[in-house]
Amino acid sequence: MKYWLLIFLLFTHTCAADVILPKIIGSGMVLQRDSEVSIWGWADAGEEVAVSTDWLDEASSVTTDADGNWQVRLQTVEAGGPHTITVSGINTITLDDILFGEVWIGSGQSNMEMPLVEVSDAYTGIRDAVREVEQATFPEIRLFQVGNFSSQEPLEDVESGIAMYGIPVAACTWQRCSPDTVPYIASTAYFFGRELYSELGVPIGVIDSSWGGTSAEAWTPAEGLKSLGYTEQLRQAKELPQKADEKIPTRLYNGMIHPLRRYTIKGVVWYQGEGNTSRAAKYRDLFSTMIQQWRRAFQSDFPFYFVQISPFSYEGVNAAYLREAQLETLSLPGTGMAVTMDIGNVTDIHPKNKQEVGRRLALWALAKNYSRPNVYSGPNFRSAMFQDGQARLRFDYADSGLMTSDGKAPGHFEIAGVDQHFHPATAVINGSELIISAEQVSEPKAVRYAFTSNAQPNLINGEGLPASSFRTDRW
Repeated sequence: MKYWLLIFLLFTHTCAADVILPKIIGSGMVLQRDSEVSIWGWADAGEEVAVSTDWLDEASSVTTDADGNWQVRLQTVEAGGPHTITVSGINTITLDDILFGEVWIGSGQSNMEMPLVEVSDAYTGIRDAVREVEQATFPEIRLFQVGNFSSQEPLEDVESGIAMYGIPVAACTWQRCSPDTVPYIASTAYFFGRELYSELGVPIGVIDSSWGGTSAEAWTPAEGLKSLGYTEQLRQAKELPQKADEKIPTRLYNGMIHPLRRYTIKGVVWYQGEGNTSRAAKYRDLFSTMIQQWRRAFQSDFPFYFVQISPFSYEGVNAAYLREAQLETLSLPGTGMAVTMDIGNVTDIHPKNKQEVGRRLALWALAKNYSRPNVYSGPNFRSAMFQDGQARLRFDYADSGLMTSDGKAPGHFEIAGVDQHFHPATAVINGSELIISAEQVSEPKAVRYAFTSNAQPNLINGEGLPASSFRTDRW
């Protein structure tokens, strides 16, 4: 009898499941400061799990549900660290070197994923890559790279994923920013985080969840595609075989964003749109829906700042319509847009000045979320008045006056009358207004600015930030 009891005890102990944490919860992580954050994982059904910390007096205990899921909520304090968390069940896990600070996700397609260094013909390295890597010693900036993984079903944990475009398989661990860890991280997200660190002086967590050559449909949850009537995309998402490297609608959300939804973040920075230029008419509703679906999943109205696609010589489409859809997305609360009309490359869809892209995104966050009194946008078209053979245009974010980046007259303006035929126009700066005219148009009805795929115009405000392309008509 004692023999069989011993066998039973040994068997049940061996089969008992250890407490497991998701990869995003680990040593070296940054937790959002002064917030309620989640610590979660898996264990045996009905198992008691205790979570203790070095900053709270009492431990938090929870019993796992029938599927073995557990979660506790912890209140963090002011920025700093390092801190320790201990998770105890059948086994004990100790997490150390934890910092409290600001946590942001960087997502999108290739211009977000583009690493600092050259890795392939697709990603040939950013401007001053060698110097930037050499100087990237910032122990209080922590980096987490989500693996490229397309999933038919929403995942509960991220995967290391696949190697793509020369970027190695992701480690899926928190790492201190250093010359050894920064080369393959999303450069735009890194420079955004570095700018925040420089201005705020608090730890920064950057979660890189990006994948080149991807569409917004792939990053949108199935519920969002359903609300938009995307029947064919939903069919693909549901019926096509599971392949980790297939960029199928909704599956990048399933594999690379859904597993992060419990992690408390401050916000998201996004660089994508090139993959949707042929469907620009649908992009505003799609993009807005994607943002709202992410916020619903994270149960947070976090800020969402994005980069307007840069000038490039696309074939067969006018990318100005996609830029217009991005501009119109600003009507969604809590959004902001970094314009890159002046720092693109019409022969390279991956312009190299990612430092300035990250800085311009950071201007939005610093002003809107960290109470910095900086101007964060270039001139944004507000209204047009047509009279006496001229168009008078007014702009937001032009209190410091309008000017040009090269000291010349504003270029890339066109004007049309009722015949809807546009002619090159002359633009004259009058303080924070522009006066537009053309000899061929005696009674103007519409103005367009840089409304082509590859225009590289020169209109800026006093802070040196460029204006987006725009049009006053809807012809």
